[in-house]
Amino acid sequence: ISIKMDSEVLQFESQTKEKLGNAEVAPIVTQVVKEGLETYFEENPRAAKTIVHACVTAANAREAGRKARELAKRKGVLSSGGLPGKLTDCQEKDPAKSEIFIVEGESAGGSSRQGRDRKMQAILPLKCKILNVEKARLDKTLKNTEIMNLITALGCGIGDEFDVTKVRYHKIIIMCDADVDGSHIACLLLTFFYRYMKELFESGFVYVAMPPLYKVKKGKQVSYVYTDAGLEQLLREIGKEGVSLQRYKGLGEMNPDQLWETTLDPDVRYMKKITLEDAAAADSIFSMLMGDVVEPRRDFIIEHARHVKNLDV
Repeated sequence: ISIKMDSEVLQFESQTKEKLGNAEVAPIVTQVVKEGLETYFEENPRAAKTIVHACVTAANAREAGRKARELAKRKGVLSSGGLPGKLTDCQEKDPAKSEIFIVEGESAGGSSRQGRDRKMQAILPLKCKILNVEKARLDKTLKNTEIMNLITALGCGIGDEFDVTKVRYHKIIIMCDADVDGSHIACLLLTFFYRYMKELFESGFVYVAMPPLYKVKKGKQVSYVYTDAGLEQLLREIGKEGVSLQRYKGLGEMNPDQLWETTLDPDVRYMKKITLEDAAAADSIFSMLMGDVVEPRRDFIIEHARHVKNLDV
């Protein structure tokens, strides 16, 4: 549509001049567009369905944005005494001194609550795997209970409404079992953060906890080992005779004291800070393995199939 008007009477709704604001033009444009679309839709029903579908999708996205703005109003939610999901919050109100552990499973969540430092450590257990946001629109993403709890707990909004200055914890620590399922959950969480809260990585707020694989006890000496190679080295140093070895299959097997000593205590724990490059790599791999394009996934499986040691079927 081309409109010619006197420059002295032109009115725009913003400095970017993207939208004409003259009220006398609106009825004319509306009538012309209405007549043109009616004719086009009658002659092209397939295109009409596609356009209607796009309009519905855009409306759903706007509704999702509205919900995101409501979730961003974290202060009102918590000040009224309500906590999202099963979040056990910390006493510290300064985000720079606070950290939240996103824990796999109710069992590990219970032990973590008992073993944590209540002053500065919050615990949010995941009841199940979060939604794969690779294939989900924002409106569907916000219907997932686990994601809703996570967004509300962090308090910084999501997507276009995200504000990193409002995040309630400056250490967001993913704590999952050291197995295939745990890696899958961590990848789902990293993909979600990368898609909707990318600034968390730029600010250095995202970590992955490194729980031990083994507890090695010989006499009164107790050691926690985090890799198979580390176990072999330790056994060479102390000898295998008289050694008591415990393999942790999951965080739920640890009692509160062990969780504190190995994974929660800031003075001795191991954690990996996730950079934006790490998150982008995880997102790329996840897109390949879980996306709609089959060929890259097939090539990946063929290339790595012979090297698989632990496979959950």
